[in-house]
Amino acid sequence: MIRTLATIVGGLAGWRRHGLALLLGVLAAAAQPPVGAAPLLLVAFPALVWLIDGSRSWRGAALVGWSFGSGHFATALYWVGHAFLVDPERFGWMLPFAIIGLGVGLGAFVALAAGLTHAVSRPGPARVAALAGAWTVAEMLRGWLFTGFPWGLAAYAWSDVPAMMQVAALVGAYGVSLLTVLIAATPALADRRFPAAALGLLALVWAGGAVRLQMAGAVGDLPLVPGVTLRLVQANIDQTLKWRPSLRETNFLRQIELSRSPGIDSVTHVIWPETASIFSLDHDATHRAIIATAAPPGGAVITGAPRLTPPGVSPLQVWNSLLAIDHDGTLVAVYDKVHLVPFGEYMPLRSILPFDKLTVGAIDFSAGPGMKTLTVSGLPPFSPLICYEAIFPGKVVDATNRPDWLLNLTNDAWFGMSAGPHQHFASTRWRAVEEGLPLVRVAVTGISGVVDPFGRVLRRLDLGEMGVLDAPLPRPLVHPTPYARWGDGPVLLLASFLLGTAIAALRRG
Repeated sequence: MIRTLATIVGGLAGWRRHGLALLLGVLAAAAQPPVGAAPLLLVAFPALVWLIDGSRSWRGAALVGWSFGSGHFATALYWVGHAFLVDPERFGWMLPFAIIGLGVGLGAFVALAAGLTHAVSRPGPARVAALAGAWTVAEMLRGWLFTGFPWGLAAYAWSDVPAMMQVAALVGAYGVSLLTVLIAATPALADRRFPAAALGLLALVWAGGAVRLQMAGAVGDLPLVPGVTLRLVQANIDQTLKWRPSLRETNFLRQIELSRSPGIDSVTHVIWPETASIFSLDHDATHRAIIATAAPPGGAVITGAPRLTPPGVSPLQVWNSLLAIDHDGTLVAVYDKVHLVPFGEYMPLRSILPFDKLTVGAIDFSAGPGMKTLTVSGLPPFSPLICYEAIFPGKVVDATNRPDWLLNLTNDAWFGMSAGPHQHFASTRWRAVEEGLPLVRVAVTGISGVVDPFGRVLRRLDLGEMGVLDAPLPRPLVHPTPYARWGDGPVLLLASFLLGTAIAALRRG
């Protein structure tokens, strides 16, 4: 039956061929959170292999891959369109072009993987190995080129299976993507030995992760940082109301009220999300003093806020920043976001493209000097991550000054009640596993939560909820994980080995 399916799929031509590839990409997108239908990859990837087998050249295979990737990313990232509806009069017309353009643009990386797979391999086991290697290289390039956008990695299909996440401590998310594609594509082979071996590999990875979690103990039994209780404030402010002049003070005071709600006596530090204060607190002593009333004695309020150059200084610059304010209203720590969102926080090719960025204001945000580890009184040192800075594997800590935990402030209110916030939260959990560090995430409207060094959620506030979450801070692992020490080098070597094996088989043939 497998041979018959392979013949039928590989023999398709014209629009049927590319239509099927597009639908397969859509099917693969359902494996991403929040659906998490990972078994669908066992349909999508084998059929992609057969389509590559049926291509007459690497160019034909690349076009098939492009169709697959366009369907995949346009579906998985549909929620990006919500950002264009925050100000529909100015940006609403761009919505379909943005979703289609994003799908087609990111689909080029799948085209690269499919074309490379066809060029270096012949049908059979070598082709499956080549696809796994080429897909991984393409994902890594996607995380680096054009400032990078490693969203929706194949690995994230396992975000609801903590045991499968654990191998990321060894090989990172890119390594898990390699294993995922290798396992998922193997049923394309008619020889039953290979699918059986793939299932055995899957069982081995799951069992290893399960043992690791068993040795770690139950979530509630993890060691905690003594004397630290964090209050995560989720004000649930709609993005269309956030910057409205008549509501700015109201929104600000809502967060003060939540911060000082019952239970504050047992809290040591209060954390607000990205741009929770729309006031530039480094030059606004009045609002800084109001925030100080919510700071526990000896602790601080950590918040996101825009930061500006001092009054009268030219040229004017704006940073998307994290600031810590103590009980006396003193600014005790600052971090400026390094990895800015194209089109959202700045306009690439501004001299050519006649459009404004999506965020408020005509001035582009400036990038900070680099990753840093912050220290705030009463807290272990932490790595600040603003918005999607937390989606980059291997790029979330200052390697020269390793922190004890990760703090991610974000504003997912841009994306409404969609899959976007779920995907964002899931991807950040992988950074905790990779680095062996606990993660605290605070969002304007969800999902906020505390994650242990094994990627397990201790406590959370869901999307659309307003409230506070009081939680302890877990300790990091005693030693850095192998991935924290070695990064993506071993995975790149493994992907190169798979591609090299396919090339050797092609030459022997």
